[in-house]
Amino acid sequence: MFHTIIVVGNVGREPEMRFTPNGKQVTSFSVATNRTWKNAQGESVKETCWFRISAWGKTAEVCSEYLHKGDKVLIEGRLQPGEDGGPRVFNRQDGSAASSYEVTAETVRFLSTRGNGGAEGETSAPAATTEDEIPF
Repeated sequence: MFHTIIVVGNVGREPEMRFTPNGKQVTSFSVATNRTWKNAQGESVKETCWFRISAWGKTAEVCSEYLHKGDKVLIEGRLQPGEDGGPRVFNRQDGSAASSYEVTAETVRFLSTRGNGGAEGETSAPAATTEDEIPF
């Protein structure tokens, strides 16, 4: 069996790169996606969904170097279930319930230009994939 997920959103915090005991690079960062709709009373409702992203190897290096908080990004990867098989559930600062999902990135596409703060359709760096060759 196989599954994949595509997430397009904004980087929520600066990426953090670390190394496993055997020296493999891993970069972690969060991505927020937003959805807005009108409820039955005609009021605008905004929903934010958070994803915790882990990128490995050369993809981790490129993400650590080029991604920054606020950048638009497309992540293609696979969901990693929590210990109970579902997302991580937590309480926000205002006390409301929320959840986040863990995604292991296979491909990362940068959608923001440098200094532009989020223009879509252009890249600030090459797309990073888990393949050995990164197109520079």
